[in-house]
Amino acid sequence: MRQNQDVRRAGVRGRGRETLRCAIGRALAALALVVLAGCIAVPVPQTPAPPDRLSLTPTSFAALPGWAEERHAEILPAFAATCRRLATLPPDRPLGGAEAAAQRAGRVADWLPLCAEAATLPQGDGAAVRAFFERRFRPWLVQNVATSPPDPFGLFTGYYEPEVAGSRRRRPGSAPLYQRPPELVQVELGDFAEDLRGRRTAGRVEQGRLVPFASRAEIVRGALENRRLELLWVDDPIDAFFLQVQGSGRVNLAEGGVARVGFAGQNGHPYVPIGRVLVERGAMTLDQVSTQSIRAWLAANPGEAAAVMDRNPSYVFFREIRGLDPNEGPPGSFGVPLTPERSIAVDRSYIPLGIPVFIDVPHPITGRPWRRTLMAQDTGGAIRGAVRGDVFWGWGAAAGEAAGRMRARGVWWLLLPVTVGG
Repeated sequence: MRQNQDVRRAGVRGRGRETLRCAIGRALAALALVVLAGCIAVPVPQTPAPPDRLSLTPTSFAALPGWAEERHAEILPAFAATCRRLATLPPDRPLGGAEAAAQRAGRVADWLPLCAEAATLPQGDGAAVRAFFERRFRPWLVQNVATSPPDPFGLFTGYYEPEVAGSRRRRPGSAPLYQRPPELVQVELGDFAEDLRGRRTAGRVEQGRLVPFASRAEIVRGALENRRLELLWVDDPIDAFFLQVQGSGRVNLAEGGVARVGFAGQNGHPYVPIGRVLVERGAMTLDQVSTQSIRAWLAANPGEAAAVMDRNPSYVFFREIRGLDPNEGPPGSFGVPLTPERSIAVDRSYIPLGIPVFIDVPHPITGRPWRRTLMAQDTGGAIRGAVRGDVFWGWGAAAGEAAGRMRARGVWWLLLPVTVGG
């Protein structure tokens, strides 16, 4: 999810001055090995898995399981949101991704005629939307060919927009949501080494060197106090922790009203899922791990909860987002509001942002096959790989229940224009 940030949200870029960029460039070659070693230190695999290699196999809509039963009209609003974003981008800008996916996704200009045609489709006319996709797109099964044999299956999880209680003022027992510290510098490692494309880290510059930023434990224990960086206060520290995991949320204010918050930065430390920590401690088995079970354990063990949460050194900073429609989701890293059950976070180093995908996974509540067309409109720090997705379920209790329980293997197809890539 997952730390479901970009590292999860909103494509926030480092704001260091040019002098800092130069300092980072001089120091990064030596530091990158240290940073990357830190990223895999918990735990260190005996034999690191090779990076995924994406392969696409063409198929047909008739071969997609459940395509005929899909509620096609529901795809259109999320597709239209992508089109509104594409209209603001340079026409020659690539949509991104890797290898064949990047080639067949093409550039913004390739999608503008598709967007123009989609805008003429009648709202609610599922037959017209289905015909549009079948005429204009081709499904491509994604496989990871770094494995032997090639594997079309990958992990799919879920995330949502939590609703928590809080205040604009500190209250007894509350936990702060911090704004992004001005000295935090985010680094796109791919700017310095091609094999690090799509990877990033963050830190602060000290005497011309990029050094690690404070960890979660250090921040929780006061590393940023007395700097007027507190954005809001959340009544329950466990709620604050999971708000960071999700990367956005709604804070119901004691003063009245609701504050919407979104991702503004991350401290550069690796995300460590505390479900794994609890399994290592023998507190639960792997098949028992869910957001619900983790929350229940933390609430039942208040003396140990802080230490367990500190095992995740990653810390997320927020910004308040004003003017959002309460019936819309938070903005994803593609820059459009996320649509419940129609938006998905992907690894943009493999999958182009903005494209439609079709997934086949078990439903997290019923266990029955769940086959949907979703738009790749977000990214996440824990969303890594050619077949790795994180479904946005919306907000509220039902969305939280589905998102917290979603952890299943599944397959997906990229829906790419027939007019691109030959």
